Amino acid sequence: MTDTYGAAQSGQLSIGHTTVDDVRVVALRGEIDHTVKHVLIETLVSSDSATPPRIVADLSGVTFMDSSGINVFVTAHQSAIGQQGWLRIAGAQEAVLRVLQLVGLDEVIPCHPTVEQALSA
Repeated sequence: MTDTYGAAQSGQLSIGHTTVDDVRVVALRGEIDHTVKHVLIETLVSSDSATPPRIVADLSGVTFMDSSGINVFVTAHQSAIGQQGWLRIAGAQEAVLRVLQLVGLDEVIPCHPTVEQALSA
């Protein structure tokens, strides 16, 4: 199932969901900025408290991310940890990975080159 937020405009965010071995893989494509932060946080923060959230955020299709994205990932990570789960980031392109590294988020949230590596970590 794929949700699209503003995909009619170039660069906007599209969100796809799959599940692999009880891990939710959220594939993101486009740009992560202040215009999509609310949709993204709703996607990443689980409201189902019966199962600890285990999430891999696939950023291989993300071409831009500003501080809004950093804040969303920090919030999602804290929420997952608080529910005895985890959040991992996979496939970040060089520009996005650089942002993650500049703020030190790669030291807090595990970042992996591929979804497969994030799933098997």
